[in-house]
Amino acid sequence: MKLPVSRSKREWTLPALAMAGSLFMSGASAAASGIKVIAHRGEHLHHVENTLPAFQAAIDAGADYFECDVRTTSDGHLVLMHDPSVDRTTNGKGRIHDLTFAQIRSLSAGGNPVPTFSEALELAKGHIGVYVDDKETKPAALIQEIDQAGMGESVVLYVSPSAAKEILAWRPDWRVMPEAGNASRLQQLIDSLHLRVAAFDESDFKPETIGIARQHGVEIYVDRLGRFDTESGWQSAIDAGASGIQTDHPAELVGYCARRALHR
Repeated sequence: MKLPVSRSKREWTLPALAMAGSLFMSGASAAASGIKVIAHRGEHLHHVENTLPAFQAAIDAGADYFECDVRTTSDGHLVLMHDPSVDRTTNGKGRIHDLTFAQIRSLSAGGNPVPTFSEALELAKGHIGVYVDDKETKPAALIQEIDQAGMGESVVLYVSPSAAKEILAWRPDWRVMPEAGNASRLQQLIDSLHLRVAAFDESDFKPETIGIARQHGVEIYVDRLGRFDTESGWQSAIDAGASGIQTDHPAELVGYCARRALHR
């Protein structure tokens, strides 16, 4: 495919959270645009992860994005699965890059077929954004399917810095999101990629790195999974400056933010 070139996780202490909240963004100021609720692999506590029912449940819960993991089959199709193999979530065995699309499509993921990336985009269009976790793809293939779905304004792409650079060369208005890493690395990413959003987990969600993001108006999408995926964890993230929170409990987080006027 030829694409046109555009011209154009350490636990926080309460004092550290308080300092970050006062220096960078308070919960009240975060409410101006609202906290984005990101459903991790869809609503996967009651549905098989990375399946259309899990994504529909995220829509029904009122989430702003569902997160999906995108991989490439041996014959070049983009399918959704977190693991490099089909073993854990389907009735089959084998690594995705060694299996054809037909082989993967014949499997059952809890009674559902393994969805394609395009099917997930089609389901999402007009209802929810898509947080793309690029596990094993080529940027050109992602761009092609997002373009075909007309979803460029509704996706955020969690990708490596090199993939982000390649995507932005073709689609400079898209929201690419590499991992922040640390303050100096994030500054370099902002300087080279002009980021609008950056990804944080417990290892890089620290005052100095948050400060760089806030200084440059970069949105902070933070992974609050594990012991942080609770009301107290959500509030600590909000107080410290999070713009979006990835969660295993989308309905609960939507309700929590709504009660505090932090969600649309």
